[in-house]
Amino acid sequence: MMSHAEDWAYLFAIICYAPMTSISLPVAQQQAPAAVQQAPVARTSTVLSRPLPELNGKNLSVQVVRVHYGPGESSNAHSHPCPVVGYVLEGAVRMQVQDAGKQEAGPVTVYRAGESFYEAPNGQHLVSANASQSEPATFLATFVCDHPTPLTVPSPNKNGAGR
Repeated sequence: MMSHAEDWAYLFAIICYAPMTSISLPVAQQQAPAAVQQAPVARTSTVLSRPLPELNGKNLSVQVVRVHYGPGESSNAHSHPCPVVGYVLEGAVRMQVQDAGKQEAGPVTVYRAGESFYEAPNGQHLVSANASQSEPATFLATFVCDHPTPLTVPSPNKNGAGR
């Protein structure tokens, strides 16, 4: 029987790899008889690896949210009470987060399709926007929570809203 930490690690591994599509490798030149043929092998790569904050393993939940921005769209400043792993499906998104307890915000960063990002809990999400004025952008946000809470909380600091 797995411990709560092992359950969590297994669940998180599944979540992180879910958005990835597998690419089959070329089949060998010489075909084996139909009864012996094996399925094509998938290529994998790690898109994000980082430690998470200590979480209560008895109350874990995960929610995956699809976020779509039309050309030039953005969100107001906000925070997330739980850690978030993002995976960009199409287009490019511009992000800036000020981690909880830090005086300075992190850099404004653009993530493109196929790239992942991490947000620590309770950081101020100062910029969350489509990086393009002409193309849409879509990403998956995976929230891992250990307590009941709204996923997104409006920022009391309106500076940076809609950037």
